[in-house]
Amino acid sequence: MSLLLLAALSIVVLLILITWVKWHPFVSLIVTAVGLGLVAGMPLSDIVKSLKEGMGNTLGFIATVLALGTMLGKMMAESGGAEQIANTLIRRFGRRRVHWAMMTVAFLVGIPVFFQVGFVLLIPLVFTIAAETGLSLVMIGIPLVAGLSVVHGLVPPHPAAMAAVDIYHADVGKTIFYALLVGLPAAAVAGPLYGQWIGKRIHKSVPEKMAASFSVRRREGNLPGFANTLFTILLPVILMLVATVAEIFLPKNGVLSSVLSFVGDPIVSLLIATLYAFFSLGTLQGTNRETIQRWANDCLAPTASILLVIGGGGAFNKVLIDSGVGEAVGQLAAKSHLSPILLAWVIAAAIRVATGSATVSMLTAAGIVAPIAQAVPGTSPELLVLATGAGSIILSHVNDSGFWMIKEYFGISLKETFWTWTAAETLLSVVALPLILLLNGIV
Repeated sequence: MSLLLLAALSIVVLLILITWVKWHPFVSLIVTAVGLGLVAGMPLSDIVKSLKEGMGNTLGFIATVLALGTMLGKMMAESGGAEQIANTLIRRFGRRRVHWAMMTVAFLVGIPVFFQVGFVLLIPLVFTIAAETGLSLVMIGIPLVAGLSVVHGLVPPHPAAMAAVDIYHADVGKTIFYALLVGLPAAAVAGPLYGQWIGKRIHKSVPEKMAASFSVRRREGNLPGFANTLFTILLPVILMLVATVAEIFLPKNGVLSSVLSFVGDPIVSLLIATLYAFFSLGTLQGTNRETIQRWANDCLAPTASILLVIGGGGAFNKVLIDSGVGEAVGQLAAKSHLSPILLAWVIAAAIRVATGSATVSMLTAAGIVAPIAQAVPGTSPELLVLATGAGSIILSHVNDSGFWMIKEYFGISLKETFWTWTAAETLLSVVALPLILLLNGIV
């Protein structure tokens, strides 16, 4: 219990440092992480090791993804490709329903890709649509992150969901089918519906530094074709999807399987898509190499602060986990007498709130609940995967690097991030649970 109390106090201290003391979020995160490690009794060398590993593991993936994704976004913006897609969506769905279009696009794009990859791929569209329509960035952006988040938490082939499928011995096909039945309604409530409601109360324009980075403005003359731009943005999604299919159907050690697995890696597929964008949205549109290079250089400056804050969140997250907080939460919840589905949701939710990691909470909860579920006849392993995933996306807050990513990209305050991102994530989780229980009564 003392570990849980220390974790709660550390979060309170972090909020005070950022909101009242007015320290930079990165400094506040690192100071709080060190303080938690000290009071939790971690050896000094282990605290330093956790900070390095937490920051390194987080940025090792996200820094590369953000850099390549930002370049790809810059090419879409400068060439007018983002404006072409935005205009098409506005024309097809109508101004009043464009937020539903964003949720649909995010849900589809998010199936084979990580949340961060999908976010950096699609955020230029959010900026452009907000600029074109004059609608609140929040109203357009929340459906985007809701669509990506629900797929990230519930739908295989995402790594945590696939691992949970393995731990619970669930059927992949059934899991995906049930996940769509649960995920789409949950995303609709937390995305377009909540986004429209909160967007009227928090009206945000595109942040200046992001507008400058992605050149959000109307263009004169011909824009790249819709099909060309759409293929460019979907190229990494296609490569990752092909790799996933190959992993299921091709021999593990075959040459073709290895090649497809390589090109389908999120970093490699984004690299290929960025290089292709230099051609399809640059050279093919008559832009010279010097201009393309200038665009690639100019767009990276605003990501420096974002990366530091995300890295700080990763360091704080790692100290929380290494101090034993996640294990303590799991042991406490396992002593309850809930049904396996409710137990999976509660444990995953508690670990998520305590540690900030959806992946850690999902894997830890699955490991705890699986042997309990085996002793309870009639429990659907597929619905256990969904319940664990739904719990793992609840209440994202200051110990989650995704929280800081949304805050920085949307240019919103700490309080506004809670009202938008945190609330949307919680709605996803809370709406998904009764749908899972309803399915459990049917299947």
